[in-house]
Amino acid sequence: MSENGYTLNPLTTTIEPGEPTDFHFTVSGPDGRPVTDYQVQHEKKLHFIVVSRDLGSFQHLHPEMAPDGVWSVKLTLPEAGAYRAFADVAPTGGASLTLGADLSAAGDYDPKPLPEASRTATVDGYTVTLDGELALGQASRLTLKVAKDGRPVTDLQPYLGAYGHLVALRAEDLAYLHVHPDGEPGDGRTTAGPEIVFYAEVPSTGDYRLFLDFQHEGKVRTADFTLNAGERPATPRTAAPSGHHHH
Repeated sequence: MSENGYTLNPLTTTIEPGEPTDFHFTVSGPDGRPVTDYQVQHEKKLHFIVVSRDLGSFQHLHPEMAPDGVWSVKLTLPEAGAYRAFADVAPTGGASLTLGADLSAAGDYDPKPLPEASRTATVDGYTVTLDGELALGQASRLTLKVAKDGRPVTDLQPYLGAYGHLVALRAEDLAYLHVHPDGEPGDGRTTAGPEIVFYAEVPSTGDYRLFLDFQHEGKVRTADFTLNAGERPATPRTAAPSGHHHH
């Protein structure tokens, strides 16, 4: 909930399932007052992510801040149950923080099991495949490949300063992982698809849920994956010089 004296404070407490709600919150600083001054990261002062506890539902929203530091955003919690909100921020003069808060939508809660481990996601006629492993103790290279109707997509549009935005959450406790894109649009080497490359560091073994936001033809879509993080490889893999290995 709190990090370095900063806290995410929901001001809206009642949320009806399926009803769009004007959701308000603040980020308070060590002095207890709402923070009003933020550094821009990935084109926004604050990234707001809401997931259901069972990690079936994911939303990446863009709240607006009033001068007094109160953020507001239209939020719909799809069904009754427990949710977690994350605010990704860097207060001016401070480090990047990820702050969490619990939300709930009233009613009978029916948690669903974690989706099966999968390296392929389909959304709106797009197929996204994930290559790479989550390995402990090292930055893991993840390559996501986007195709539409079976053809590679080579004209992805920048979204938040990158060709994709990836969020990874640990299934057990919803710990939030920082994931960094490799390269950025316009740097002369990063292509607009079909591949988007990220580096992720995982703090423990276990199951993770990954959500990729990508933009194509003016619309942002989200592809989701379930991956298991294994131990760090004991010996360097010398058998496959190309670095590609298939399951």
